[in-house]
Amino acid sequence: MRKEERLATEIIEQLGGAANIANLASCMTRLRVQPVDESKVNITGIKNIDGVMGIVEEETIQIILGPGIVTRVADEVSKITGRDVSLVDEDSDNPFAGLADKTKADLKKKNATPFKLFLRRIASIFIPLIPAIVASGLIAGLTNVIIRSGADPESTVVKVLSLIGWGLFSYLFVFVGVNTAKEFGGSPALGGAAAIILYNPGLADITLFGEALVPGRGGLIGVMLAAAFIAFLERRLRKVVAASIDIIVTPTLALLITGVATLFILQPVGGLISDLITKGLLGLIEMGGIFAGLILAGTFLPLVVTGLHQGLTPVHMELINTIGDDPLLPILAMGGAGQVGAAFAIYFKTKNARLKKVIKGGLPVGMLGIGEPLIFGVTLPLGRPFLTACLGAAVGGAFQAFFNVATIAIGVSGIPLVFLVNTNEMVLYLVGLLIAYFFGFLFTWLFGFKEEMARNI
Repeated sequence: MRKEERLATEIIEQLGGAANIANLASCMTRLRVQPVDESKVNITGIKNIDGVMGIVEEETIQIILGPGIVTRVADEVSKITGRDVSLVDEDSDNPFAGLADKTKADLKKKNATPFKLFLRRIASIFIPLIPAIVASGLIAGLTNVIIRSGADPESTVVKVLSLIGWGLFSYLFVFVGVNTAKEFGGSPALGGAAAIILYNPGLADITLFGEALVPGRGGLIGVMLAAAFIAFLERRLRKVVAASIDIIVTPTLALLITGVATLFILQPVGGLISDLITKGLLGLIEMGGIFAGLILAGTFLPLVVTGLHQGLTPVHMELINTIGDDPLLPILAMGGAGQVGAAFAIYFKTKNARLKKVIKGGLPVGMLGIGEPLIFGVTLPLGRPFLTACLGAAVGGAFQAFFNVATIAIGVSGIPLVFLVNTNEMVLYLVGLLIAYFFGFLFTWLFGFKEEMARNI
């Protein structure tokens, strides 16, 4: 029996049988199940299945299997149960909205602060774009390495690679506009049209208040403001425009009003916000230096646990658009590195065979920048190792901040990020990565883990 078949069969059994599965979904690392009767689910039994890295109990039962294998297991579960598999984002709160227990949903809503909800909305805009951003960034980074290695920038091969790698970033604003409008309940195409207004080269030919407009002013923040505004406007217009002429009048008025509002209000406001964010972060890193790196890297893992880290994507993009590179991403990438170091320490220290197996499965993907299996399967359930991982990350972040290591694009953290780092800083980034590994290991080995912690894993 293939591994995915065995896992699917054992998971279904511990879930209370095929008849107890109401809905099924999968994301990058998790199999998400909505049971008919939660009392029939054997959580301990699921945790003890060979190949399960961890489990998260929220509004759905989320079984952490790791990237790649989760898709194959989901397909097998679907074949056995006859349930279709929905694909959801990694940080989706509830892929079966409306089917989960209302009390749980209401409680979660009460505990959600406006700031968390704001970050989740921004994350929802960028999460669908991450595969394309990662792929494009990696190709762009490799192209940069090839050029720095002595290749002719005018050669056909380099030009083709540059075209493939940098193409997305040239038109990313359109995708952001489309996703923002969708997130705020508007027509995606109108969101894209609103975004194009901000980046249209024709802006340079328009003079307002004695100054020529600058295409791209406000960056992706301005795009999100414009797309959210047009979505809001579209929804309001549909309430008053007659249905017979809605398809013509509503989008026309929405785009026209948004265009004017963008030029006079939204673009200047977006530019101001962008300047405040980039200058503020750069000032913090420059003034704080090592201390800033310590704080930013050391507090990043808790943000990852909540899923709110995706809300920082526009901040990374604004830094790249404004100053040409991103000094924040290498610092935050140390969060995952500290956790890898902690996991290594636990692996060599524990005698728990199951815990060793979970770590063995999670370490490779953790080193490649996907930290969820180690977070939810190892460090977070154990408690103290999660804190020592943060301490290790803080040391690595201090190193990256001290040497001003920066990336030319955004992508996954871990080892792959080295290809996105400025070429002359690649060695420094790797040294910082090893430092975070080492101190995550050291702190966890000295005082982060005791064997009795593994009894309930």
